[in-house]
Amino acid sequence: MTLLDWPLWAQIVFAYVVVQRLAELVYANANTRRLLSEGGQEHGERHYPLFIVLHSGWLISIALFAVPETQPSLFLLNAFIASQTFRFWTLASIGRWWTTRIISAPHFPRVKKGPYRFIKHPNYALVVVEIALLPLLLGAPAMAITFSVLNAALLWWRIRVEEAVLGEREI
Repeated sequence: MTLLDWPLWAQIVFAYVVVQRLAELVYANANTRRLLSEGGQEHGERHYPLFIVLHSGWLISIALFAVPETQPSLFLLNAFIASQTFRFWTLASIGRWWTTRIISAPHFPRVKKGPYRFIKHPNYALVVVEIALLPLLLGAPAMAITFSVLNAALLWWRIRVEEAVLGEREI
């Protein structure tokens, strides 16, 4: 089954995720450039390309191998919608500081509003959910497991780098 053979609901969900990810990259790159111009420094550059490979491979694998049902699981679809609501809350809360890279400087404040009041890394928690949820929703449970394991390994590395970097920021 090719992407064009998928039910319309599945094509819409997948297209939404692809467009959303591309729009986020544009936003993140603009924020990255601005933060660097304000004295920020990038950390964890070595692992960043691995995230690009992981997320690209995740989307490509879903596009090539997922076999969505004619009707979506309402539980999974509602969970996906809820995850996107959480995504917008997280991005709105971190605002100008959000980027796909780790850009920091001691004079940058720590974000402590929105979901950041309750969870140290809400965006990473969200990505953990999405990496598993989208393949499950689109009929690819093996991909949910495979990419979740790979994502967990990368997040373990990244969060260690980020925690060290955040420790140098003003309170």
